Amino acid sequence: MGVKLMDDLILRFGVALAIGMLVGLERGWRERDEPAGSRTAGIRTYAISGLLGGIFAALSQSMQTAAVFAVGFLGFSLLFAWFQAREAIAEKSFSVTRVIVGLCVFALGGLAVSGDYRAAAAGGAALAAVLASREVLHALLKRLTWIELRSALLLAVMTTIILPLLPNRAIDPWGGFNPWEIWFFTVLTASLSYLGYIAVRLLGPARGLVVSGLAGALISSTAVTVAFARTASSGGNARALSGAAALAAMVSVLRVSVVMLILAPHALEVAGPPALAAAAAFAAIAFLLLSSVPKTNADPERQARNPFELTALLVFAAAFATVSTASAALTARFGSASILASSAVSGAFDVDVAVLSALRLAGTEVSLSLIGQAVLVALTANACGRLLLAAVAGPARYWLPLAAATAVAASAGALVFIGLNGI
Repeated sequence: MGVKLMDDLILRFGVALAIGMLVGLERGWRERDEPAGSRTAGIRTYAISGLLGGIFAALSQSMQTAAVFAVGFLGFSLLFAWFQAREAIAEKSFSVTRVIVGLCVFALGGLAVSGDYRAAAAGGAALAAVLASREVLHALLKRLTWIELRSALLLAVMTTIILPLLPNRAIDPWGGFNPWEIWFFTVLTASLSYLGYIAVRLLGPARGLVVSGLAGALISSTAVTVAFARTASSGGNARALSGAAALAAMVSVLRVSVVMLILAPHALEVAGPPALAAAAAFAAIAFLLLSSVPKTNADPERQARNPFELTALLVFAAAFATVSTASAALTARFGSASILASSAVSGAFDVDVAVLSALRLAGTEVSLSLIGQAVLVALTANACGRLLLAAVAGPARYWLPLAAATAVAASAGALVFIGLNGI
């Protein structure tokens, strides 16, 4: 037993040392051109700091008092900060990053010995990754606007403050209006769209139809389809724009598949293969249509709307709550078959609302097979709705190829569904 404990302690010391070496490697590489002896801490110092934190944690456990580690941490902090202060004065620097990094390495070394060494290793890797991403993060801050940063902060408030306060139970007679679930699904959908919005902002304008179709569909495939239709009406390359719209449709299907994977992975057994077949068909048709795009073709002049605006988010939540409650009421009144009808109606207007309303029924008396079918119905209805808007907003030379792509994708999905279910 004693040998086993000793082996475990040696392993934990190794993790503590590795954490310091990983962080020290990043710090040392960044300051590799500095003359020897001009730095307060390099790869060896950080490695020893992690090991020192582990040693104090082991002593604290052996003596059964947390005071040992506390005293060690305080002494290390004072010594490390003093040397860093001297270096900062010499360099005329006001950065406190290196001090905080040293304290984190010491603390993570202690955690590796006295706590979960896997969590400590993950923390060390995350710390090194953040340090190595300085230029990327600074460039990101320069590109983002205050509205976008405010939206990210709003997301954090809604997730960490509002969500835990909501009751996680149905408050209606049919079991469809669960405030916690509705808010969780709403924030999840808005978060995925917000990531797409940030991608569009970082890529910038004039990146081509492919980027616009792929990234724009993360925000709204319907908006992309309509925007391309208007561009085609004003003389744009209708064939190429149809291909980009087909790409947006593909992304919409894949996005729904990701949501299913997160919320109801078992529903993928029914809806996954047909959805992937439809996405592959959209991709193939898009490739054929986009082959006619000139290399100088630029993005349509379209500004992506911030998908995390509070008003739009509240409207989405209200629509989701209404559809979820109505779907539950219809199911209670007419049976589970009514789910398909409600998915078709709501999917024509908003595929996210329809899909989330269906997925939230997972775990109830409704079968996963029927939930998967409802998702497929919602995707089909949404594709038809996009096609109708394209026909209204764009010329025939734009929406006819898109209609062909939609028909091929729907046929591919239907054939896979029939083949798997033996219909």
